[in-house]
Amino acid sequence: MSGAAFLLAVNFFIAQCFCLSFLAVSVRSRNRIAARWLAAAFSVASLSAICELLVAILPFTRVWAILAFASLLAGLLLLRVGIGRLYGTSTNLAVLALLFVAFVALDCAIYDLPRGAFPHAILYQLPFAVAVAWSMDAVRRAEKCHGVDRALVVMLALTSLHFIAKAFLAVLAGAGGTASGYIASRFALFSQSTTAVMVVALGLALLWVLVLDVLAQERRNAEIDPLSGLLNRRGFDSRADMLLAQPGSHSLVLCDLDNFKSVNDRYGHQAGDQVIRAFSTRLREAAPEGALAARIGGEEFALILPQTEQAAAALFAQALRASHALTSICGLPVEARVSASFGVAAISRGEPLHFAMARCDEALYAAKNAGRNCVREAGGPAVVEILRQA
Repeated sequence: MSGAAFLLAVNFFIAQCFCLSFLAVSVRSRNRIAARWLAAAFSVASLSAICELLVAILPFTRVWAILAFASLLAGLLLLRVGIGRLYGTSTNLAVLALLFVAFVALDCAIYDLPRGAFPHAILYQLPFAVAVAWSMDAVRRAEKCHGVDRALVVMLALTSLHFIAKAFLAVLAGAGGTASGYIASRFALFSQSTTAVMVVALGLALLWVLVLDVLAQERRNAEIDPLSGLLNRRGFDSRADMLLAQPGSHSLVLCDLDNFKSVNDRYGHQAGDQVIRAFSTRLREAAPEGALAARIGGEEFALILPQTEQAAAALFAQALRASHALTSICGLPVEARVSASFGVAAISRGEPLHFAMARCDEALYAAKNAGRNCVREAGGPAVVEILRQA
């Protein structure tokens, strides 16, 4: 087996390993469809290596040579679909199919041109460069552009340029007089060596994007309460400091559903879950943009209102209290209502969150002791009533 034939086999094996890796990542990734397209892209493109080997050992050389070109091109176009799904940039499948047919027709047309000449070399490599450049453009135009995304753009640009460089290399090194002579040429050894490097680099870059997305999603899931869809205590604490670092006045609202245990005891835990969901939905819909809402306990909720004075936060709490008290909840009798009590506190500049939480908690307990279904505001050392149910 020649060195080029060995590298063709290696490239096939590497591409199939990446195919399996993308399929494995797709199990946990929210971008599972994109990951499966990428798996298909690497798998289809790897068939080019098999066809290149068959060119040298089987009859019908023209057929295998064109299939080698077509499979690599198809894999690179499928790569555009996968990257488009990953970055939210649509792929026009009609254009993709048209490009495939046009470029395969071009390969058929140039098949009999001298392989050592530049016209054949550039026209053969150009479709691959165009397909990869199309994928690069999909990443470049995407809304998100973090460090890993910029690295992928660079990797795709290098891959596209790699195909153009191969056209010049084919002329300088000699690509073999015929398709069957390619595998024994010096160019084949250079070409498959650089291809192996590009396959590994591009595959790792794409896996990096997918794995980082999986890790970010897992981190988000760890900070979300599954029942309410709001942040949990961990997510609330981790994001509160960043929010409170913004200039201006901020306020904290603590909410506690009244007599929640009796709801579970009387109507069952499923009804209790519906109460949590109903209040969470109302809280999420009422909270202004930029607010931080969380379920921090069984029936206790917290909300940070940025750029909001304490008096305005208290009015917000009163409106939320009144609207929730009128809400009919699935799973409870039509006449049944579940009220909530609220504590409100301004967060002083530089004040640790747990200090404000303690003061706000005192106000919440005052609301509970005052008969529930009301709002209390935390002052300095005292707890001041501002609004209560008429």
